[in-house]
Amino acid sequence: MLEITEIFIALVVCLLILQFLKLQWMRTQLPPGPVPLPIIGNLWLLDFKLRRETLSELTNIYGNIYTLWMGQTPLVVLNGYKAVKDGIVTHSEEVSGRPLTPFYRDMMGEKGIFLTNGHTWKQQRRFGMTIIRSLALGKNNLEHQIQREASHLVDIFTNTEGKPFDPHTSIVHAIANIICAVVFGHCFSSEDESFSKLIKAIYSVIYFQGTIWGRLYDAFPWLMHHLPGPHQEVFAYNHFMHRLVMEEVEAHERQNTGDPQDLIDFYLAQITKTKDDPSSTFNKENMVQTVVDLLLGGTETTSTTLLWALLYMVQYPEIQEKVQREIEAVLEPSHVISYEDRKQLPYTNAVIHEALRYSNVTSVGVPRQCLKSTTLLGFHIKKGTLVLPNLHSVVYDTEHWETPWKFNPDHFLDLDGNFVNKEAFLPFSAGHRVCLGERMARVELFIFFANLLRAFTFQLPEGVKEINLEYILGAILQPQPYKLCAIPR
Repeated sequence: MLEITEIFIALVVCLLILQFLKLQWMRTQLPPGPVPLPIIGNLWLLDFKLRRETLSELTNIYGNIYTLWMGQTPLVVLNGYKAVKDGIVTHSEEVSGRPLTPFYRDMMGEKGIFLTNGHTWKQQRRFGMTIIRSLALGKNNLEHQIQREASHLVDIFTNTEGKPFDPHTSIVHAIANIICAVVFGHCFSSEDESFSKLIKAIYSVIYFQGTIWGRLYDAFPWLMHHLPGPHQEVFAYNHFMHRLVMEEVEAHERQNTGDPQDLIDFYLAQITKTKDDPSSTFNKENMVQTVVDLLLGGTETTSTTLLWALLYMVQYPEIQEKVQREIEAVLEPSHVISYEDRKQLPYTNAVIHEALRYSNVTSVGVPRQCLKSTTLLGFHIKKGTLVLPNLHSVVYDTEHWETPWKFNPDHFLDLDGNFVNKEAFLPFSAGHRVCLGERMARVELFIFFANLLRAFTFQLPEGVKEINLEYILGAILQPQPYKLCAIPR
């Protein structure tokens, strides 16, 4: 019995040594980076998390392009504006693939927009952008919906009567209802149980990938899929989302008026229109996943940025006061704030952009995949290689931002106080995979922020002396739960 055990141990050791040697040979074909271990690669070094601080530290050792091993899979990390631009702008076509991680593969499959590539992705994305644009220009256009939700949010804050409250739920509900109006054609009551569960499902699916459980699932999917744990709850939430969307689709089919009002209406018409086209990817599976993609992408990022923006106003009351003075000087109290007003409110616009930059809620961004072999910063990158354009390193690049580690609206103002765009401002990414909802997010943030700052002065509750600006790690970086007081102006 002892001999069998010894043979088994010797065999395992030999396999680990062979695996280690194989990794060392593979490393010679990639940019430099920390030495990977068999099975776990560099996950131990990363504490099983892709923290932006860790990636920055590695830049000091290995330069602006290096390789990390996520288990047995190499990940080429691009850091700084120059490297990221080379990857996602200069070589946008070559580095436009979306790798399907085991977690997302098992949960959603290769359908919809965010997790597809090639013909399916191009067709679904083009259609999605066209419909969002048409809804933005329609008679009941998207901006009007945003203005209504912003007004409703002001009413909710007013009802707090200046007492301490947590703004998180009301902000998330407001933003989620806008994307629901886009895809479903209607909003939900905040008391609706399905809506509350949808919000929980969106949160659960988005944040799981950034946790240690998400990293473990991607490293050992064959094992994790059959084990109990938080990932099983995420799968259940995902199933609920797809079932809810399918119920909405069936309701739209029953009530078809021939006058499309929302994305599902337009998509159903497109399915009928292209039913005889063999190259068409328009079907119910892609439709349901596209709607889920938009719900996931259009809720947490915008609402979280707005939560950070309010927190910064409490932290920097002098900036809050300057925004309020500008709004008062330019807009009449009865004026309905529109996105066009940003041109008359350069400082307010700069504060919103700085909140986007400084909070950088998408952290390091989403990995891409090389669709064809290419060269990045002089390194040959083979087809199929995973590439991470580290967006955090761009919006904090010391070569492009005067005070990157300080909240400073002057980053977006010239010497005369006029608003200026910055080339290194890439919170929505760039190139072929730029955020589909960038325009909508910009409109939402401006209208919500300007309405709230016109109506209230935000302060810490009495007795609270410090603000916790540490983030909660996930695919989206949320602020720690906080309470504030909205004092009517």
